Amino acid sequence: MRFVDSSGDVQIAVYEEGNPDGPTLVLVHGWPDSHVLWDGVVPLLADRFRIVRYDNRGVGHSSAPKSTSEYRMSCYADDFAAVIDSAAPGEKVHVLAHDWGSVGIWEYLSRSGASDHIASFTSISGPSADHMNRFIIGSLKRPYHPRRFLRGLSQLLRLSYMIFFSIPVLAPVAVRLFIADGIKRALTLRDGIPADRLQHSESYERDAASSIKVYGANYFRTLRSARKDHYVNVPVQVIVTTRDQFVRPFIYDEINHWVPRLWRRDIKSGHWAPMSHAPMIAASVAEFVDHLEGKQTARGLLRAQVGRRRDDFGDTLVSVTGAGSGIGRATALEFAKRGAEVVISDVNEAGVKQTAATIAERGGVAHAYTLDVADADAVERFAEQICEEHGVPDIVVNNAGVGHTGMFLDTPAVEYDRVLDINFGGVVNGCRSFGRRLVDRGTGGHIVNVSSMAAYSPQQSMNAYSTSKAAVFMFGDCLRAELDQAGVGLTTICPGVIDTDIVRTTRFDVPADKADRVDARRAQIEKAFAARRYGPEKVAKAIVSSVQKNKAIRPVAPEAYVLYGVSRVLPQVMRSTARGKVL
Repeated sequence: MRFVDSSGDVQIAVYEEGNPDGPTLVLVHGWPDSHVLWDGVVPLLADRFRIVRYDNRGVGHSSAPKSTSEYRMSCYADDFAAVIDSAAPGEKVHVLAHDWGSVGIWEYLSRSGASDHIASFTSISGPSADHMNRFIIGSLKRPYHPRRFLRGLSQLLRLSYMIFFSIPVLAPVAVRLFIADGIKRALTLRDGIPADRLQHSESYERDAASSIKVYGANYFRTLRSARKDHYVNVPVQVIVTTRDQFVRPFIYDEINHWVPRLWRRDIKSGHWAPMSHAPMIAASVAEFVDHLEGKQTARGLLRAQVGRRRDDFGDTLVSVTGAGSGIGRATALEFAKRGAEVVISDVNEAGVKQTAATIAERGGVAHAYTLDVADADAVERFAEQICEEHGVPDIVVNNAGVGHTGMFLDTPAVEYDRVLDINFGGVVNGCRSFGRRLVDRGTGGHIVNVSSMAAYSPQQSMNAYSTSKAAVFMFGDCLRAELDQAGVGLTTICPGVIDTDIVRTTRFDVPADKADRVDARRAQIEKAFAARRYGPEKVAKAIVSSVQKNKAIRPVAPEAYVLYGVSRVLPQVMRSTARGKVL
């Protein structure tokens, strides 16, 4: 630690670490935090960057001015200027800032020549005071635009706590007595941040009480006036916390008017994302800097660039299993048609390579792999390879499956287990291997599990198949609730009678005295499926639409909808129907 002199005879405590030969990254915290806020992020960036972080005035070992006016954002900007002039003279620095620390950087960027000193700025939960003012006041002046007016009013009300925080004497006392500790509890109970990831210094309560003057110095000033020309000429990456209790996501919707080089990443997080999403934040900064240095641009950053033209699923990676034929092939083709890069797999090597070739012929990008989804270890190795070579898929479609016909007592145990291992086990394996990676990435995503109309329409002659698909159905309902906490969606697709090759490859387990009827029955079913004229392309379109709309359950084909409704309203009808005549 060393000290840097700033305006008003203030000394700022500065901490330096990381790679001395790397580009300089300055980390700036907000209230009620200290430089310790970044303890979870720093180890992930230390090999790549020379890291400079400091305690804001009133915090830690930095000076604590007594006058409220010395906590204006202009003073925070002075402190930042003093730090970079001392720590990185003549160098353009990258900046990562949170809360009031971020507001202070926006203030610095309003100054002439600021772009000569900042190479990039990543902002978390701390918009420009000028942009905030223009949004709130501008919205409240437009009552004839109800949606915009209500948004402006909502954001103003969410900042009303700042009025209390602006009261001298009373606010600091309340912070010491219960507010600082209450924030800690809220981070654990409300935001779900484990206690070991709460990054607070030993002087946390004292620092919070001392630096709370930042509210009195800036709240009313921000609402009274704003610059009309706060344009920012440096590359800015905004990490928008969609569960932020204080700063709503929609206030960032128009800042591209002020920031021509803008990237926006939305994450399902509360206000203190540096604690809850440290790996995601570190990766976002590294990808942003790599891009600005001319290295290959990460797919997620391409998707985050505001104003960039793209197809529906442009800059998106989609994984589809069972893509060698049928629904899997049609789904891969549909996503590729809409701009996605696809990773396709199937146990049938020839089939999946044919799908990849078709996609390439149509101008798409596909990577083909051979995979047995029933092999959990193979799926895990596959996921590791895909994530290493192409990145974490944004959309995972667990489609691979097999058909089976036969009464339970006529079906060998090994065959019953095989159907469950592929149809249900394959979905579980895919969700386990890719679901964890989607959650750890922190930027959301979507999983699609292909079930069947058979999941809710019992048939005695399809015991193994219906059971496996019913398991997929319930598994999806359970997992959907779990993944929602991380912003990962999950859709269960339930196709009806679809004209694919599944009947041709379906195994029939029947008593010996009925074996001679199998071929005729298979031909009869194939003819009925073909006459239905409902191809896998329609299922593929339903899958794409469900991802876009984040649908939970999606029956496909009229009969699938009808039976879904009957199964919910009149379940006994479904049970009675299952007793009908079979092969």
